[in-house]
Amino acid sequence: MDFAKLFSLEGRVAVVTGGSRGIGAMIAEGFLAAGAARVYITARKAEVVADTAARLGERCIALPGDISTIAGIEALVEDLQARETQLDILVNNAGVAWGAEFESFPEMGWDKVMNLNVKTPFFLTQKLLPMLKAGAVEHPAKVINIASIDGLRINPWETYSYQASKAAVVQLTRRMSARLIRDNIVVSCICPGAFPSEMNKAAKNAPDASSKAIPSRRVGDLEDMAGGAIYLASRAGDYVVGTPLPIDGGIVNGWIPDDFADPSGH
Repeated sequence: MDFAKLFSLEGRVAVVTGGSRGIGAMIAEGFLAAGAARVYITARKAEVVADTAARLGERCIALPGDISTIAGIEALVEDLQARETQLDILVNNAGVAWGAEFESFPEMGWDKVMNLNVKTPFFLTQKLLPMLKAGAVEHPAKVINIASIDGLRINPWETYSYQASKAAVVQLTRRMSARLIRDNIVVSCICPGAFPSEMNKAAKNAPDASSKAIPSRRVGDLEDMAGGAIYLASRAGDYVVGTPLPIDGGIVNGWIPDDFADPSGH
């Protein structure tokens, strides 16, 4: 075993949805640093996608589009098929949140979140299956779904459809992995904690305050997210099938509430 190449993505082709900023951009940057031949990033805002691709270099290609609909998904797949014969890595990262009080939570806020966060990862993977199969010859192809720690435990915010959608992504990952492993496609899942982004303005705008509720006492950074994604996408993660991986500084598994009763009774 050539351990020097254990975490290498040399020669591989990747797609990162929602790759223009935040966690998606961190993952795209990490893949490029690990040697990926090409990383395609997609998001709705064409100018932002183009700016990120230009910042990350010539091996990062902008493919702007709206993949919240089947028509948008098919357009992206058609564009990719015109450029590549196979796909090694798909990161289903595009997502949206919606917050409102329980009594007034709107149907639109439910449907918009569920469509992009749950429906899109399934159907984009389905329609890219031939390209993923073509990439799964010399090594497993990889599908990495981006869920959230909010899919593993609740938070205090009234983001009902978001939290439900991320729990659905965790379970969908398990079910997809059981089917796609037969085609040498490994499906896994990252559950991010507090990373600075437009989706997590608290971590972006008030990292010190956010850090107080994190066992590691800091918000996540580029190296944390890129490292986890590279691990799952590379040879190092070939045996990690259907697993939700929290990258959260210990919020889910390393946090002890400070309001527990004293066991001595005091």
